[in-house]
Amino acid sequence: MSEMALQALFVLGCSHHETPLEVRERLALTPERIPALLQELKKCPDFSESLALATCNRLEIYAYAKNDNASQSIQKILCNSLGIKNDFLETHAYQLQNLNAIQHAFSLAAGLDSQILGETEILGQMKQALATAQASKNTGALLNRLFEKSFQAAKIARTQTGIDKGHVSIGNIAADLAKRIFGKLETSRVLLIGSGDVGQRTAKALKNRGVRDLTVTNRTSQNAQELAGQLHAGDLPFNQISSTLHEFDIIISSTAAPNLILKQEDLLAANRLRPAQPFFLIDLALPRDFDPNLEQVENCYLYNLDDLATIANENLARRNAECEPAQRLLNNQAWQLWLQLRRRSLVPIVGSENI
Repeated sequence: MSEMALQALFVLGCSHHETPLEVRERLALTPERIPALLQELKKCPDFSESLALATCNRLEIYAYAKNDNASQSIQKILCNSLGIKNDFLETHAYQLQNLNAIQHAFSLAAGLDSQILGETEILGQMKQALATAQASKNTGALLNRLFEKSFQAAKIARTQTGIDKGHVSIGNIAADLAKRIFGKLETSRVLLIGSGDVGQRTAKALKNRGVRDLTVTNRTSQNAQELAGQLHAGDLPFNQISSTLHEFDIIISSTAAPNLILKQEDLLAANRLRPAQPFFLIDLALPRDFDPNLEQVENCYLYNLDDLATIANENLARRNAECEPAQRLLNNQAWQLWLQLRRRSLVPIVGSENI
């Protein structure tokens, strides 16, 4: 990675662009761990503001560096938090500064840097990341303005271009795949494992396509019951997943569990109780909830985040045509913010080589 310019706005991160799924698993941070990471970042004297954005496809730290030690300090904090070695992080991380960092944030908010081009979930994730950092008092004038302006720029890009036309969410792609496998979904039985937002969206997309029989399970039974009520679904004790697996056709999982929830032997046992009937498994978790070897089981269709993104991006001609004008619009918005920050001395002349 390049050397850090003095007093720079910068982003240090890893994403799906250069990092395969098995590596992203090792870099995954659950929402519960973000506050502790923010506290460690806040203690560091090498930067005055910081924010952590952790999704299934990326981990990024935004900061306002006071000196050229900031990058190394953040790497050290991240490695300690994730339990990984610095060499491993260095291999997969990227760093952006000043105007480049602003352009990246704007493109990200608009869905242009997403694994599924034009998806809208990232905007909510960025808003949550900002709210969490603000609650921890990690942000100040610079990062607050950067993120607020990125949300505005994303809205303009989506309004003035067609980058989000069509079914561009993981939930819609998964639901369409299920329909291909099962045909009419009215009689399909769905099990939702975990209460993650992406899992909920997928379950709702399936219900919109005809699914009537939906069951929710969660490690915390109260959470399962509450979510079941919201989705007008049944609930299942978490410890009964393996014993009732054969009763379901579609199984969606999006938990923050550190270990596998479904192993190959679980599905083999369930398969014997429902011969010649397909299983459609959607693993939306990071780290993964389902053993990758499940795809070797007969009549099992296993898809993970990367699989769904590949399918979603196979037919992108219409949205790709909108990318160039959307990127030009976003870059213009980013340039305007950069000039405003310079005029207000929120970022100094030092580091202007990135303009």
